[in-house]
Amino acid sequence: MNAPGERRFPAGFLWGAATSPTQIEGHLDNEWTHFTAHDGGNCRVACDSYHRYAEDVDWLARLGLGAYRLGIEWSRLQPGPGAPLDRGELDRYLDQLDRLRARGITPMVVLHHFSNPNWINAAGGWNNPAAIPAYVDYVTRLVAAIGGRVTLWNTFNEPDTYACMTCLLGAYPPRHQWRFRQFRRVIRHMARAHAQAGRIIRAAGTAARPMQVGIAKNWTFFEACRRFSPWDRAAAFIAHQGFNKFVLNAFLGGTRRRVATFLGLNYYGRIRFHHFQAMVPAGGTPRTKLDDFGFVCDDMVERYPAGLGKILAYFRRRFNLPVYITEHGTASTDEPFRAADLRENLTVLHDAIAAGANVKGFFYWSLLDNFEWQFGYTKKFGLLAVDFNDPARPRTPKPLAEAYARIARANALPAV
Repeated sequence: MNAPGERRFPAGFLWGAATSPTQIEGHLDNEWTHFTAHDGGNCRVACDSYHRYAEDVDWLARLGLGAYRLGIEWSRLQPGPGAPLDRGELDRYLDQLDRLRARGITPMVVLHHFSNPNWINAAGGWNNPAAIPAYVDYVTRLVAAIGGRVTLWNTFNEPDTYACMTCLLGAYPPRHQWRFRQFRRVIRHMARAHAQAGRIIRAAGTAARPMQVGIAKNWTFFEACRRFSPWDRAAAFIAHQGFNKFVLNAFLGGTRRRVATFLGLNYYGRIRFHHFQAMVPAGGTPRTKLDDFGFVCDDMVERYPAGLGKILAYFRRRFNLPVYITEHGTASTDEPFRAADLRENLTVLHDAIAAGANVKGFFYWSLLDNFEWQFGYTKKFGLLAVDFNDPARPRTPKPLAEAYARIARANALPAV
């Protein structure tokens, strides 16, 4: 029986958390190894989850979470094109997956999360079509080696973000800027790789244990601050066409729609333009200016809970695929703000499901405070705080972790 005012989610709804290898594992050798972030930090140790993954699995269980979205790092496993997978590194990931399954935690594996083997980068990265067969070979070997431990797969995480940051804004290695043709080429190559890898993954399933596969698409609403500004409306339109529409068409247009069994949605909020400037903290807009405009922001973007309902309705009309919220979170040290933001977004999510959206699960970004790419360690998304000054990297639950754990255990958003 529901408590008064409680919002209960469907039976079997997955509550989880998400991470990525480069951001938490440390001890990697890829294009991020020698990258220095804005705060002077690097990812060479990060959260040291390479050695402490068993502790992270224990934390997931302690929080009552039933799912974990984790990456398996290509650069660890394959030293060259067509090479056998490194047995020692593979065994480490297999142990992690077995520990998750032993605790009743469903893994969702991400195969590409903003990083590549150095031999891929040396050949031009995803600008080179040779990356496609190399990636497909890797996926073929990995799926066979995992042996049925995983049925939920993300081929690519946020290909739009990856291509934008590597080809247009220069924030990620190799830090190219304003190479629009290269941006589109990278997206097209990744979409081809997704289609081929998706078919391989699905073929590995059985009638009793079918494989589920999809991308994780970051969706940002791009709008003008003032509707009567034609230039800002044009900037918002161009951003939407390039980062939302073009990417979705590349991955899910035509016959590629039949490859995916679900669509992953990473949703954080909205970007509004004022005099061509993206009005968000991540873009350098001063907090005082954002306050003057009345924007409610975390340390990254403008929060826009209503947008979650809008995009889920659009996905239902356009694709009619099951959806996982593969990332949603708040970068802030203000815990009451984070709790209120989570409640607002989960309220919208519950209403969308009641209206017919087929949403299967929700993964909070992130389990841990981590290396947040070009921002280093200044953006605090974690359910667990990590002391990066201590070599042991101790984890400490934040108030939001306890609140999220209560929601996950009850499968319901409690009344206020």
